Amino acid sequence: MAGILNLAWVFLKIGMIFFGGGYVLIPLLHRIMVDQKHWLTLKEFLDGVALSQLTPGPLAMLATFAGYKKAGFFGALVATVCIFIPGTALMLFISSRYERFRRIDAVNHFLDGILPAVVGLVFAAAFNLGRTSLTSSRDFILLAAGFLVLQFTAIAPMAVILGAALVGLLLHFS
Repeated sequence: MAGILNLAWVFLKIGMIFFGGGYVLIPLLHRIMVDQKHWLTLKEFLDGVALSQLTPGPLAMLATFAGYKKAGFFGALVATVCIFIPGTALMLFISSRYERFRRIDAVNHFLDGILPAVVGLVFAAAFNLGRTSLTSSRDFILLAAGFLVLQFTAIAPMAVILGAALVGLLLHFS
């Protein structure tokens, strides 16, 4: 039971800062799940990040994966619910007061200040993931191809992910 309570507490804390999109949390999730708690190996973490791209709410599903690894189905359920509770409560609070909040200059300045930090966190996450997972010229070619396709076409990210998976399979069997 203590393991489940620890799992719940960790994901409640993560959920409390889970804004700006899931990618800003990759460094934090890595530090907690791999380095501190040892719930996942680096390979499992990277696989979880990749697999989570195939689901709604991508990085939050990494919580489900880690919860399952730690404590089975119940752990997956607890981790998933706990990562969503703080954000859901915050959104219910904010959305009921949105019209009042959007007219307050301090709120707009606060949000303007967060945006550059979020971009920095996303960049740090990309850097850390790249440093550990880009190990061959093929990886860099797929990275560049994915970037160019997403930047200059209207192709959906899911199609790029599935295309890269297909390339990986084809290269494995050739």
